[in-house]
Amino acid sequence: MSTQKVWFITGASKGMGLETVNAVLKNGGKVAATSRNLPELIDNIGNQTEKFLPLQVDITNDKEVKNAIQSTIDTFGRIDVVLNNAGYYLVGSVEEISDEEFRKTIDVNLLGTVNVIRNAMPFLRQQESGHILNIASNMGYIGYANTGSYNAAKFAVIGLSEALAQEVKPFHIKVTAIAPGMFRTSFMSDSTLAEAKNKIAVYNVEQHVNMLKSFDGNQPGDPKKLAKVLLAVTELPNPPVHLPLGNDSYDSIVAHRKNEAQEMETWKHLSYSTNFD
Repeated sequence: MSTQKVWFITGASKGMGLETVNAVLKNGGKVAATSRNLPELIDNIGNQTEKFLPLQVDITNDKEVKNAIQSTIDTFGRIDVVLNNAGYYLVGSVEEISDEEFRKTIDVNLLGTVNVIRNAMPFLRQQESGHILNIASNMGYIGYANTGSYNAAKFAVIGLSEALAQEVKPFHIKVTAIAPGMFRTSFMSDSTLAEAKNKIAVYNVEQHVNMLKSFDGNQPGDPKKLAKVLLAVTELPNPPVHLPLGNDSYDSIVAHRKNEAQEMETWKHLSYSTNFD
């Protein structure tokens, strides 16, 4: 495995982002790592070195993202891998979620990713190489009750990745949408899990939240193994555009698509009934 790639990783102070930073550095690569919480990032990884550049960045702020990309280029001379990992999970029914809450979910999970891609692309095009890894979720393929805003954002990340992969292929840039299942990070902990403020009792969101929190510390996925897979994927000559990680993610997506195909076949006669005679 090549060890000299330069990575740009968002949401790097914890979870999958942190494990990937550590894996890249361990394998001899270089990393520009971003977080809204710079002290936490430095506490978990260390101060700046010749191979590590910690950056405080709000990815929803396009100017901050542009400056971070430029700092990475100024420091390391190039970017080989972009890992859009930063995420925000909000629990609440569509009726309960306020406009402000819904927009925050979209801002962090989708528009933050777009900001990073838009500002990295001029450099990737110029060097005619690179790999963009967008962290989606199995919830980017399957809608679940009480997670509508997160579903909306992650479904969009999947569509964005598919379109982007076609756009950048002529420049020898690769794109992979990563769809993790449940991995043992703090994503479902009390400190991370967010709930809609406007509760409507009939949706039983509290019960849903308690279920999610019960998974905390018991998730089957090992984030260290995920990080190793991400490094391996960036070495593939023809990487996949879609990559579920975790048997829970893979199995649920495959089953869901099978059910979708069956439903579409059932109603095919209506689909085919709308052209002019």
